[in-house]
Amino acid sequence: MTDNLEMETLWEDFHRAVNMTSQELAAWLRVSDASEETEPLPENAGTPTGQRVLAILQKRRTDLTEDDVQVMYEVVDTVAEQADVENEPAADDTRRRHLLMSLGHDPLKP
Repeated sequence: MTDNLEMETLWEDFHRAVNMTSQELAAWLRVSDASEETEPLPENAGTPTGQRVLAILQKRRTDLTEDDVQVMYEVVDTVAEQADVENEPAADDTRRRHLLMSLGHDPLKP
């Protein structure tokens, strides 16, 4: 596992990137996965990565696994990459926002 300083930095970066609460993310995952015909069980709603982010938000730092750490790095990197793109107007802004929200980051949230 990563050393303490690296873990502390990752923990802070992850919680800076993931600006939605666990309740907000859980609600978004349910809404984004619902359709007119079906709606998955709440614990199965959303993307696998979104579910992992939700699980990480509900953990203490000392309870993280190597898989959790990997997901945290991926989320931090993805949010940073998308933040660079956000400054450029694009036709797919709604799609981009929904992708980020599925990772726990709402770009419209202050």
